[in-house]
Amino acid sequence: MNYDREPVFKRSKWGTQRYYYNPRNPIGLTLIIVSLLFAGTMMLLMANRAGPFAPEPAPTWSPPRYEYSWPPPASTPTPWPAPLPTSTPEP
Repeated sequence: MNYDREPVFKRSKWGTQRYYYNPRNPIGLTLIIVSLLFAGTMMLLMANRAGPFAPEPAPTWSPPRYEYSWPPPASTPTPWPAPLPTSTPEP
């Protein structure tokens, strides 16, 4: 059978201007098989959430631990400071 006369793409007979792969041409048949394998692989990857469809990994950064407070706690209680003397204006 001579495949050289068969085009890779044929015009659709449904009244549209679309083309389809011609399975009688070896290149057209190869394109059909490659397209089906690609679509099937993508569907499997989407279903398993793998490859480019994998979820983002959880962030590994966490804020530093809160180990101290400001001002640092005193070992003994501190007394209240004495009030400052106020000056009174002289008349």
